[in-house]
Amino acid sequence: MPRKAASAPRAAKSAAAVVRHRPDLSFETAFGPGRRVCGIDEVGRGPLAGPVVAAAVVLPPEGLPPDIAALIDDSKALSRRLRDEIEPAIRAHALAFAIAEASAQEIDDINIHKATLLAMKRAYRALPGAAPDAALIDGKFTPDLGCEAVAVVKGDSRSQSIACASILAKVARDNEMLRLSAAHPHYGWDRNAGYPTPEHLAALRLHGVTAHHRVSFAPVRAQKALTG
Repeated sequence: MPRKAASAPRAAKSAAAVVRHRPDLSFETAFGPGRRVCGIDEVGRGPLAGPVVAAAVVLPPEGLPPDIAALIDDSKALSRRLRDEIEPAIRAHALAFAIAEASAQEIDDINIHKATLLAMKRAYRALPGAAPDAALIDGKFTPDLGCEAVAVVKGDSRSQSIACASILAKVARDNEMLRLSAAHPHYGWDRNAGYPTPEHLAALRLHGVTAHHRVSFAPVRAQKALTG
């Protein structure tokens, strides 16, 4: 009787389930040989609670090993389990990485757009080693980094270094919301990461506003006005 083929690793099965173009190094290599390029992305613009988190990643010129690169994608396109599996490999193979945030209070003070750029700038400045020669930023806007910076629309699905930053930022923020959920279990932050799900909105009405909520966001502001 023929032997049954060994099962593929869980991550490989997940990757095979969706056939699509993966982020590559086209944007990174366009800066020319010998340039140290970082990818920067953020997570958490839309939630009603918690920080906005950004990550900056510098990859080797050849990028990640092929088996890992085949799994890399925009963090939103990956399951939580797969993100958690990939994240340690990114940390291990990146030349440098850093993660930073802007708090809910900072978001209220300066608005979410400026807070997002602030978190990106903090992540860039926290990178160990030599400062990057250039930066690729997901989206339409670039923070003032003091180096050449290029905004890449949908960069987290096009650039390998931006996609890696997206994954690191997402895992870090999810873990932070898990930690906050332990102290504030009514809001379901371990499941909704602070986004305005029906569960979160119902808990907001029933239990009120916490110090981790963004009062500048309409549903929180409305609830705050009702309770004083």
